[in-house]
Parts: sequence; C-alpha cells; structure tokens
Amino acid sequence: MSFDSRQRFARRLARTVLDERVVAAVVSVPRELFVPPELSGAAWHDRPLPIGVGQTISQPMLVARMCELLEVQAGERVLDIGTGSGYHAAVLSRLAGWVWGVERHPELVRAAAASLAAAGIDNVTLLEGDGGRGHPDEAPYDVINVAAAASTIEELATLEDQLAVEGRMIAPVGRFEQELILVHRGPAGLTRTAVGAVRFVPLV
Repeated sequence: MSFDSRQRFARRLARTVLDERVVAAVVSVPRELFVPPELSGAAWHDRPLPIGVGQTISQPMLVARMCELLEVQAGERVLDIGTGSGYHAAVLSRLAGWVWGVERHPELVRAAAASLAAAGIDNVTLLEGDGGRGHPDEAPYDVINVAAAASTIEELATLEDQLAVEGRMIAPVGRFEQELILVHRGPAGLTRTAVGAVRFVPLV
C-alpha cells in the first residue's frame, strides 16, 4: 500500500515540480519512517500529519516546492529550523552536503534521530534549541529552511544574519494569514519575495 501510494505521489510530483533532483530527493526518502506508526498508511497522502506535541509533518508537495525554490546545490551547507519529524531535513540532505536541524522539543529530536538512522541518512546533525536563534556556531549557511511561521519578517533577522553571500532562506511569515517568503542575500544586501500563501505552526 505504501509503495503504491509513493509511486502515485511520485507521478503527481513530477507533473508539478520541474527540478528533477528535487523530485528524486523527495521520492527517495521513505516518509512512512517519519510519521507515527499508526499513520504509516497515510504517509504518502499529500497532507500534513500530526507527529505529537502539537506539531505536524508538512505535506510532501509543500516540502518539494520549498526545496525547489531554495535551489539547493550539492555540497551546500543547510540550516533547517523547526526540524520536527526530520522529514524535511532528510529531503534537504539528499540535495546538499550537510544539514543542521534545530528543534525545540526533545522528544521530537529523539524521534527524528531514530527516523533518520532508519532511513540511512548520516549527513544531518540534530540540535535541541531555540530555532529563532539559528545555530551561529556553524554559520554562515548557503541555505536556511524555516518550517514554522514567524509573526513578522523582523523576527527572522537573526537567521538572515546567518546567511552566506548568495545564500537563500525560505520561511512562512504572518500571524493569521501567512505568506511564504524567499530571502536572498546578494553582495548588496537582502531581497525578499513573497511566493505564496501557506499555513504552518508558529515559530516559538
């Protein structure tokens, strides 16, 4: 059942996402390992699923869209904020060199570590902490992925400071109506572009 659902989703994804590397990365990560066992049959349904402590795993089509917008390249350094189940970090790990994932809930960090190990992924470092602070010890990053919503763009200033020149960040922003914002740090400074409406749990 899971294999059939995965293949059906792969066909849908290939019609929507133009970057073949992103399609291959999403399909290669066994999403069923990153959801509670009782929800494994729904793992490849294109919708968010609960993972405990009031958090969710994002729908796989949205994960693919965010990865495509970030244009992640082989060898790049990625910071993943609000790692949750570890699924988004796992997909990013297929595209990049190394991923640092920050998650504030210790039980989710433990579960994500087990899921990543089960998936055979060894280029993700998980950190328990405040995602809003990022991880300055390893900055700057080529890519920052934020999977929780900031109330305002100003709340993301600390993360923007951790972007390398030519680095990209994507983050949902808004208290009630959220927009996905793509940030690019060029030699002359930051540019921010709204790329679509979304719904994420708040960045805490």
